[in-house]
Amino acid sequence: MNISNCPKCGKIFAKGIKDICPACLKDIDKEYETCVKYLRENRGATIHDVSNETKVTIKQITKFIREGRISLYNAPNMAYPCEICGMVIREGGMCDECRKRLAKDVNAIKEQDKAKREEDLKKNLTQTYKATDKK
Repeated sequence: MNISNCPKCGKIFAKGIKDICPACLKDIDKEYETCVKYLRENRGATIHDVSNETKVTIKQITKFIREGRISLYNAPNMAYPCEICGMVIREGGMCDECRKRLAKDVNAIKEQDKAKREEDLKKNLTQTYKATDKK
């Protein structure tokens, strides 16, 4: 049995499937129910509206969305911030611009790695002694 401190309240608890204590988990479930109830009554609400009216943090609401507990399908004005730049998005973890920039950076690193391997290979070939038949 693993014993850990709850990252939310600091209490010691027996760690199981969840990383937070049962009391905090119960509080989060109450926050979830509050958010869902508000969204059912106010389908056109934004994430800021939900946060202001329910007193649940935007970070927690975003977590509910990413976990799939809150669906954006029936909430046309609901969106959450990109993990990188904070731009408002409706799906994924990053906006298109950050995704493109990340892909570009990954490709640049791959190219640098490939060039370095080719350079190392050339260097090894020029320093390698080659035996040839003498006539």
